[in-house]
Amino acid sequence: MSVATNPLSELLATKGVLLADGATGTSLFAMGLEAGEAPELWNEAKPENITKLHQDFVDAGADIILTNSFGGTRHRLKLHNAQDRVYDLNRRAAEIARAVADKAPRKVITAGSVGPTGELLIPLGALSYEDAVEAFAEQITGLKDGGAEVAWIETMSSPDEIRAAAEAATKVGIPFVYTGSFDTAGKTMMGLHPKDIHGVARDIGEGPVAVGANCGVGASDIISSLLDMTEADPTAIVVVKGNCGIPEFRGSEIYYSGTPPLMADYANLARDAGARIIGGCCGTSCEHLAAMRGALDNYTPGERPTLDVIIERIGPLRNKTANAAAPAPTRERGNRRRS
Repeated sequence: MSVATNPLSELLATKGVLLADGATGTSLFAMGLEAGEAPELWNEAKPENITKLHQDFVDAGADIILTNSFGGTRHRLKLHNAQDRVYDLNRRAAEIARAVADKAPRKVITAGSVGPTGELLIPLGALSYEDAVEAFAEQITGLKDGGAEVAWIETMSSPDEIRAAAEAATKVGIPFVYTGSFDTAGKTMMGLHPKDIHGVARDIGEGPVAVGANCGVGASDIISSLLDMTEADPTAIVVVKGNCGIPEFRGSEIYYSGTPPLMADYANLARDAGARIIGGCCGTSCEHLAAMRGALDNYTPGERPTLDVIIERIGPLRNKTANAAAPAPTRERGNRRRS
């Protein structure tokens, strides 16, 4: 399946801009998931809850739903003694999402969520690049066999780990998207600058369908990262899936400051800044997503926003911008694209 003919590219060509879904973890905690519990185990233990999660986002207007498989590698599942269930849990995650997507009254893309392994790659840690590829391939095989149409590699900080996941997707035979989390002075924890996201895995297989940013520290910060990404390559299909406003601790609970109107404004700003796939991350409920759907459906083009406009409309930056930040730390060796 080529990048040009895969279902995600086809839907983008038809609709121009797509709405991705909202928060998985926040929504499952609201359904009773306990802190420290693996959401992926609910694919077998409480599939009706996962079905409701996806259905609520489809009803709110999502064009893309992400499977409940973010921590689905053997490295994350071993923390719950489930490392021998990687294939089954990921296949089930995709089957549940695909069943909801297939019943929708419009085309909805089932994207297989692939998060970080939680391990550091050599030389910073013990995980070899080859072992990372193998672990991701095991996960992505389950996702593909369950009906996922694209591997959605997300919340990444290491360029080498992005490459490993992209290589795994290519080996399995499924197109891929990847997004970084620019949560450390405007860069990822491993020093990747938003403007450099495009080249990380461009040479793997047919390259990514889309690249971008998710999670991070707040809605304003992710729009700042988006400006850097779209300025660096105005022709790329760029994703933003930002947190719902700014996370704050209230006692032991995390509260997200974003209201539905704020997230609607975030969606408009993201569109003005050049994003083609717009969604929500932590804290983004189906009510927030419905407001974003309305904003995109009634979108009137505006000027490309400045940082001042972003801050005025959706709140202050929590980080320095990447351009003002300190130099990046030394990154891992390995099979990175050299530019």
